[in-house]
Order: sequence, then structure tokens, then C-alpha cells
Amino acid sequence: MNIVLLDGGTLPTPLSAPAWASEWSVRPATRATDVVHALEDAAIAITNKVPIRAIDLERLPKLRFICVAATGFDCIDIDACRESGVIVSNVPGYSAQSVSEWALASIFALRRNLFAYREAARIAWPASPHFCVHDAPILDIAGSTLGIVGRGAIGNALARLARAVGMNVMFAEHRGRQTVREGFTPFDDVVRSADVLSLHCPLTEATRNLIDAPTLRAMKRGALLVNSARGGLVDSMALVEALAAGHLGGAALDVLPQEPPDPHEPLLVCAHPNLIVTPHISWAATNAANRLKAGIEANLAAFHAGAPINVVTGV
Repeated sequence: MNIVLLDGGTLPTPLSAPAWASEWSVRPATRATDVVHALEDAAIAITNKVPIRAIDLERLPKLRFICVAATGFDCIDIDACRESGVIVSNVPGYSAQSVSEWALASIFALRRNLFAYREAARIAWPASPHFCVHDAPILDIAGSTLGIVGRGAIGNALARLARAVGMNVMFAEHRGRQTVREGFTPFDDVVRSADVLSLHCPLTEATRNLIDAPTLRAMKRGALLVNSARGGLVDSMALVEALAAGHLGGAALDVLPQEPPDPHEPLLVCAHPNLIVTPHISWAATNAANRLKAGIEANLAAFHAGAPINVVTGV
């Protein structure tokens, strides 16, 4: 079988060709407009974030299997794949520890204003008449309330870490849902109560701009927003305005609505001292990258054996 990896440059640990592959092609990157050309002879495509849409599938009659080199699969038109008979598998759970640790580390940095104090040590401390400089709030983690949106592997992993350091954890029910499941709290109540709101849900039409201006206004003054899921969950301009107005105490983002972002993306040029933006790397700890590689290899082998695993086209 002919296998093409569309964005090999996104994988920290390189993949090796399966022994049964008739052809193996690793492209460092692929533009969306080049997908059909790249996959015209492929039976199997591997993609991390390069989109494969209905208009592409119509022109790829040889394509039989797509392995998404990630847990989220919003880059794939799942309905079109079902209609075309193309099986899609993802790699669930590989990054739960890595992403949850990134989220908790960000919460520590924001609650204790570490970046402001890094600057204070460089500028204000040498000129201080005292042995210390304390001009930004320093808030404990223990006893604070963490609201988590999304109760998959990552959300649950973060909850375990947060409880271990004394945080109170609430899981948000789907916004607007009338019946609240056991173990969940109404979405609006979580938004109003949380000292930290952390997002770990998929990006769908129902969750796009889930965190909009009214939601940000409903958050506690001084609360923090953490997003390591998908950039489209948050209205960028509304978040910039909430930070500039002093309503939010800070935010940590590992994702943006467009990736790679425009250099003028509002959240990249925002000068708020308690804003952390990292380039979508919360998933990429060494152990997680190794698990991702193993998961991709397992998906390929299972499809070749005629018993595909981690199939999302049946969801």
C-alpha cells in the first residue's frame, strides 16, 4: 500500500515505514491546496493538522484510510469520509499527561504572577530599598476552584493533578443542556464560580466561540482562562478586551484560531503581563510523542490486518 504522511515536520519522533508498505512518502508540510496532488496515488494518508475535506475526497478514489496523528480530528470531514467509505482513526489519550501538566504549570505561573516577577527581578529589584519586591498579586493554588470544560482523558487527568494540590474541581455540563449529569455542574454556574476555567473539549459548531464576550464578563473578576484544546473555542478579541479591562487576571493559551497564526493576531501582540501563549506544544512531551508514534503504528498495522482500531468514522 502507498502511504503518505502529509505533515511529518509536526512530529517530534519520526515515523518509520511499515514493512508491508509498497511506497512510503514523508512530506515535511503540505498546503491545503496541494492535498489532492500529494494523495493522488495513496491508499493511506497520515495527517496531524493538514485538512482533508469533501472536495478533496471526491478526487481521491484510491484513498481507503486516514490516520490522524492526534486525538482531535476536526481537520477531517468525517461525514464525507463515511459517504466515501474512507475509514478514519485517531490516537486517543496519548497526550493526557503532557497536556494536563502544561495546564497545571500554567495555572501556577498565572496565579503566582511568575512572569511579572521575572521582570521585577530584572528591573525593579536592583533598585529596591528592600530585600524583596511584591507589586503583583500572589495567589495560592490550594483552596481555589478549577472549572473544567470537557471530561475526556485530558480533563480527567487535569482534575487528578488539581485535586492533588488542593484545588476544588468542577466539571461543566454542556452549555444550555437542561438535564445535568451526575458529576457535572451547569455551565453558567461553573463560569461564575471558577477561579480558573480550563478548556478541554472538541471544537464543533456548538462549541465555536464558546468563550465569548458575555461568558468572559460572567467570569469572576481576576479569574484565569486556560485553553489547550482548540483556538476556535475562544473569541480572541473578546479575550483581549477582557484582559485589557482588568476583568480577567490572566490567560494561558497553547492554541489560536488560526495556526500558524497571522503575526498580527491580537493575542500575539497583546502586551498583558499575565498572558502566556505557547505554539501548540502542550501535547509534545517526550513520553507523549513516543506514545503518539506507537499509536500511529498500531493504527496502521490494525488497518492492514483488516481490523481497524480507534475508528472515529463510526462516532
